[in-house]
Amino acid sequence: MAEHPAYPVGLRLSGRRVVVLGGGTVAQRRLPALIAAGADITVVSPEATPSVEAMAEAGEITWERRAYADGDLAEAWYALIATSDPDANTRASAEAERHRVWCVRSDDADQATAWTPATGHSEGVTVAVLTTHARGRDPRHTAAIRDAVVAGLRDGTLVAPHHRTRTAGVALVGGGPGDPDLITVRGRRLLAEADVVIADRLGPRDLLAELPPHVEVIDAAKIPYGRYMAQEAINNALIEHAKQGKAVVRLKGGDPFVFGRGMEEVQALAEAGIPCTVVPGISSSISVPGAAGIPVTHRGVAHEFTVVSGHVAPDDERSLVDWPSLARLTGTLVILMGVDKIGKIAETLVAHGKPPTTPVALVQEGTTAAQRRVDATLATVAETVRSQDVKPPAVIVVGEVVRVGPEPAA
Repeated sequence: MAEHPAYPVGLRLSGRRVVVLGGGTVAQRRLPALIAAGADITVVSPEATPSVEAMAEAGEITWERRAYADGDLAEAWYALIATSDPDANTRASAEAERHRVWCVRSDDADQATAWTPATGHSEGVTVAVLTTHARGRDPRHTAAIRDAVVAGLRDGTLVAPHHRTRTAGVALVGGGPGDPDLITVRGRRLLAEADVVIADRLGPRDLLAELPPHVEVIDAAKIPYGRYMAQEAINNALIEHAKQGKAVVRLKGGDPFVFGRGMEEVQALAEAGIPCTVVPGISSSISVPGAAGIPVTHRGVAHEFTVVSGHVAPDDERSLVDWPSLARLTGTLVILMGVDKIGKIAETLVAHGKPPTTPVALVQEGTTAAQRRVDATLATVAETVRSQDVKPPAVIVVGEVVRVGPEPAA
């Protein structure tokens, strides 16, 4: 008898009985998708992994702590057979055949009536890759195909030319600390769908080179300001392009809401009636120290970290930072935009009780090919910045965590 290919189909299991035989790692991997599908799930197994047990304790599944017995698949719509007992698996398969229950077997695909495809998801699309025949099935091959398709959908390199999912409006995208690989997959996809990109100089510049030729890229630093302040000019540029029906991405460095004035842009767009999507980004306050081998917290060393802006000096009347209180904290202090003010900041911290020997690290151009780390103390940091010619952008870390990791390369 000729072997025929499997017929692909999507099962709608919401509210329907699903039986999983076995509580091991196979069940642990498959259960989350069944739970997400809304299935009424019963797991039959004398034992279960801690993760499966946690699902039962949370009420997501029903766990019957016993071995399989004939009749367990009655009234089921779908069954996953994954016990370590081959005889029980064979008997359960036979029951599934009698009751016409679609059945997946983890130990013998040839004896199953259904196969589980390698699946992935991207913005409302489910990708399922299924090997045509049972013989010669290679799960690594199907998983690799699935991964390639999902990655293409997520980063925008695989887009149906006549069914582009672009939507007019503005996406406020946090681009991360600088390395183009550290933008979120959603941010990268929105970039690929954009008509206009208004970018900060601290955004991941390498990503702009990947954009199609028709995409208009605007350097936010070069927008003509006229009678407007810089931020007002950027707000107006966002509104103008969005009102033309274009998909606009505002690409910012780090996270849009961490000293990025992102909320000002959101408010301006809301007042203009422009829809806005906010895509968080990896903040340089954590990622840049991490890239330089510095944890912002560490057991027994620092139980908290504080992130402050250093663009306003401590003695400036515009400063909103309580520097005396920061000097009394025992945790880590991360300072952004503070290179040119670090001398005055260090003096203030020492004047209010921080030991002059407190270690300081400055990480310039973090996560990029130009990254470099310069170490000092509060007593020496001002001179170190001058002698080592440290330039912005640089993240400054103050605290004992600076000494936790391996010695930095000379």
